[in-house]
Amino acid sequence: MSATPDRRGSGLFGFLGGFGRRQGQSDAMPMTLPVHLGSAGMTQTKAAPVRVLGFDQALVWVTIALLAWGLVMVYSASIAMPDNPRFVRAGYGPAFFITRHAASVGIALVAALLAFQVPMSTWERFAPWIFIASLLLLVLVLIPHIGINVNGARRWLPLGFMRFQPSELAKLAMIFYAASYMVRKMELKERFFRAVAPMGFAVLVVGMLVMAEPDMGAFMVIAVIAMGILFLGGVNARMFFVIATLVVAAFASIVASSSWRRERIFAYLDPWSEEHALGKGYQLSHSLIAIGRGEIFGVGLGGSVEKLHWLPEAHTDFLLAVIGEEFGLVGVLLAIGLFLWLTRRIMHIGRQAIALDRVFSGLAAQGIGIWIGFQAFINMGVNLGALPTKGLTLPLMSFGGSAILMNVVALAVVLRIDYENRVLMRGGRV
Repeated sequence: MSATPDRRGSGLFGFLGGFGRRQGQSDAMPMTLPVHLGSAGMTQTKAAPVRVLGFDQALVWVTIALLAWGLVMVYSASIAMPDNPRFVRAGYGPAFFITRHAASVGIALVAALLAFQVPMSTWERFAPWIFIASLLLLVLVLIPHIGINVNGARRWLPLGFMRFQPSELAKLAMIFYAASYMVRKMELKERFFRAVAPMGFAVLVVGMLVMAEPDMGAFMVIAVIAMGILFLGGVNARMFFVIATLVVAAFASIVASSSWRRERIFAYLDPWSEEHALGKGYQLSHSLIAIGRGEIFGVGLGGSVEKLHWLPEAHTDFLLAVIGEEFGLVGVLLAIGLFLWLTRRIMHIGRQAIALDRVFSGLAAQGIGIWIGFQAFINMGVNLGALPTKGLTLPLMSFGGSAILMNVVALAVVLRIDYENRVLMRGGRV
């Protein structure tokens, strides 16, 4: 090849370009690099710009898109709720829920900026203490006159500016503790009782406290997070299936021992029956009506009828049903696609960290991916009638201060892991 390629540009190629350019070579010459194609000789191709970003911009924008869409949908789903006599007596205005939700998002973003500054080595060092703190808060919420009781469930602590749900912190605490535990017990992962039994005891303690609230949905998520991290951490597959069998048996016994949980399961199997339509199947039947009304493109933003006091908890557990009614099948598929991409991207960042020999960071990221993906899957399955009704919100979108706070902080941790991965791949130190 007779022409020497111009390597001018940013970074190293820009520095070397002045030495590799021939006298009189045109400054307008396109930037190209030689590429060898098999044995056919050399050809020219454009050089990609040399630019390394400090964080995953796509992950940030998808998160912001879900938060912004959630703001719009919470306002749409809750705008008629102050007409309810229960809220009229409390003096709620049309903007009450959206104002609180927007404040929660603002607090969450500030907390995320702070969480991003914390190195993963610090999270790893304090993982057991974060887990212990979450246990203490789970005990505190059960104490009368301290925990707030809503509809028979005692799940919230009053913080003045918001109500905090300790079970949301327990999810992130379990991720850190399980990842730290697997790093510390890596040499014992093939020995069941010494590797798995202590972790199982920790899950059992959390489960007993969460079920005392009661909050079976949170316990399911926490158990799946712990199992997922054990599996990804390299626990023997036979041991994993034994654990999975025990967990399924435990949940089956919980359902069998509770009459109202059994009724909820039967209502899910036939929500349209006369026995269930106005009882345990009421929410599911109206969720399916809302999604059916939306058809392909929906009735338009703000046009939902089911949110007008027909569909309970439209702004929390059944927000996807309102999305389906107002944006149709297109809106539901878009929401599914965004959560699928988000989960896949988080898992990829985790695998990348493990490849860089950062096992705690990798397992923590993958645990967060399991949390976001599994909870979104359960919420969507409930809204679509594919799973029994369960009180789990749609991550990043549903109304709920502590849920939004912990979701965004968890994603800030993932961004920190990705940032440290990039620093190491550039040859730096963290």
